[in-house]
Amino acid sequence: MFKVNDNYLKLPGSYLFSTVARKQREYQTANPDKKIIRLSIGDVTLPLVPAVIDALHSAVDEMGNAETFKGYAPDLGYEFLRKTIADNDYRARGVNIDEDEIFISDGAKSDSANIQEIFSLDNKIAVCDPVYPVYVDSNVMAGRTGTYDKDTERWSDVIYMPCTAETDFAPVFPKEEPDIIYLCFPNNPTGSTVTKDQLQQWVDYALKIGAVIIYDAAYEAYISEDNVPHTIYECNGAKGCAIELRSFSKNAGFTGTRLGFTVVPKELKSNDVSLNALWARRHGTKFNGAPYIIQRAGEAVYSEEGKKQTAQQVAYYMNNAKVIREGLSSAGYTVSGGVNAPYIWLRTPDKMTSWEFFDYLLENANVVGTPGSGFGPSGEGYFRLTAFGSYESTVEAIERIKKM
Repeated sequence: MFKVNDNYLKLPGSYLFSTVARKQREYQTANPDKKIIRLSIGDVTLPLVPAVIDALHSAVDEMGNAETFKGYAPDLGYEFLRKTIADNDYRARGVNIDEDEIFISDGAKSDSANIQEIFSLDNKIAVCDPVYPVYVDSNVMAGRTGTYDKDTERWSDVIYMPCTAETDFAPVFPKEEPDIIYLCFPNNPTGSTVTKDQLQQWVDYALKIGAVIIYDAAYEAYISEDNVPHTIYECNGAKGCAIELRSFSKNAGFTGTRLGFTVVPKELKSNDVSLNALWARRHGTKFNGAPYIIQRAGEAVYSEEGKKQTAQQVAYYMNNAKVIREGLSSAGYTVSGGVNAPYIWLRTPDKMTSWEFFDYLLENANVVGTPGSGFGPSGEGYFRLTAFGSYESTVEAIERIKKM
């Protein structure tokens, strides 16, 4: 008889955002007259910008013509997009990244889950706590995390790096040496950042102990402060220890069209084995490439008009973040984030647990957020709100919360 992957059975409950959505549906069904405002899942709400729409229409026309039709995409992605990314995201910042170090994909979530496949199962991972759930869950599915303790909500073979108010929600170096370190800045869920000097310390640490950093830079476009690095490769030596994940979802609204990329430098090696070559092998075997029309749309994001238009969208969401941050602060909440990231991280009032505050907010303000405990044990007592709603709904949500 066939057998299942027992590692999936170790996963506690359902995926965090699936649980949030289920609880929202149940409340709406029981209260059909209530207008619910979602500030939970980080899904954008503004439409794709005109430059991207124009590129999509043009590419669709090409697909209807025998002379310009495209079939399977190249393994790494089309050269026109990889060169555009290298020029704009890296070389323009003084960082030399070659086109064949860039791998186009259907999004950073897929890559953050799949990247663990090129590493041995006996590697020890270290994660920030709280953390984006996919980093841990994908390693659970692979069988790398040991056993789960329901009381502590921790995995036995995972190194947790608590990110607390005392450290401005930045991690500190763990006592136990990890093999793989997951970092995400600007951070999801806390909205925190680190300076270039702080990130350099992590690069130096990884080089010293022989670890690799999986660096999620999905929210790079939201950085507003000068001393916050836009890529880990701004740090000396990072090409020898870091893999960077990027997304078009939040900077250009591609949550529904799906596009991202991962950078794996050729000099990043384990002994004499190239991680670039391993990821290329995995990519070519398991992925047939993002659609041509979507890659052309991605190229348009970097056009002069595309940059202006997407920057306006980022500014729109960050104005929402300001509304949330200032509104909650004026109401007496302890808040952080919302400066270099579209997420606001707040302490729950009256010693409520994260899920208690979720229910309280839903029932009394008809607003949906995300419980901090869903991101890890150190997230207990905190709550995440996103700035990706409309301005009008964001203002209304905060007014409702202030009246509770």
